[in-house]
Amino acid sequence: MSKGAKTSNVVRYNIWGYIFLIPFIVVFAIFQLIPLISTIYNSFFEHYIEGLSEVGPNFVGMANYVELLKHGDLFKYFGNTMIMWIAGFIPQIIVSLLLAQLFSDPSLKLKGKPFFQTVIYLPNLIMASAFAMLFFTLFSDGGPINSMLLNMHVISKNIKFLGNVGTARGLVALMNFIMWFGNTTILLLAGMLGIDTSLYEAAEVDGATSTQVFFRITLPLLRPILIYVMITSLIGGLQMFDVPQILTSGEGSPVGSTMTLIMYLNKNLYSKNYGAGGALSVYLFIITGILSLIVFKFNQKGDK
Repeated sequence: MSKGAKTSNVVRYNIWGYIFLIPFIVVFAIFQLIPLISTIYNSFFEHYIEGLSEVGPNFVGMANYVELLKHGDLFKYFGNTMIMWIAGFIPQIIVSLLLAQLFSDPSLKLKGKPFFQTVIYLPNLIMASAFAMLFFTLFSDGGPINSMLLNMHVISKNIKFLGNVGTARGLVALMNFIMWFGNTTILLLAGMLGIDTSLYEAAEVDGATSTQVFFRITLPLLRPILIYVMITSLIGGLQMFDVPQILTSGEGSPVGSTMTLIMYLNKNLYSKNYGAGGALSVYLFIITGILSLIVFKFNQKGDK
């Protein structure tokens, strides 16, 4: 077969690859690319509803971006979002590492591991809104938690869990921890099971302790999985909405301490302020990209 005929066959096979990509490209363009371009376009216009009348769209350039920075709410709500994400992510990664280590250690010979792995993943399947409603009921002023503490004489009067900055943020972080630690555990467990067992055997022959094996072998080899978990968790944290929205009835109470960036965006869109909503979306896109890039660069530096 001539070289030209071989090239023709390769090109013919490549065409089928592009054909199979068409459904993804169409869906991506309709539901992601076009809305992204539309959002960026609308961010340069003054466009909102005032009473029964509609103002705009009037081109205002960067005015929406400047206005968001001028009020300072963007930095405040970004801080709220990061605090609640970090408060939930740190215990999540610690507990997930411990559980994954227990499940992957063959010397422990734990019985019923598939059952426990399924159970810890189940909270991930429950809707966040259902979790938020449950916690709202449990920790309300006259809820079961306050009643139990009063009956046990631990407290003398009801605690306003949702009226205190620390406890309100703590409840949001706790819910995110409960919902996602199972998913993180399964990912880390998969990474640990993929590590070559001969490395552990060599370390055991050399007299390494279990702590040394964990920090010198397991953690370094888990770095790609850990970075993936961190980036996806970070993106999910920046998109935190349903839990604090339902828990605080959309107010971000107390005093806006649980108001996240997406809740702030929702308020702008609910009031039909499309220009400010578009500018806030672009800011959120930039923040997510910068933070993800920092994590990625940190991983590259560690590899070197």
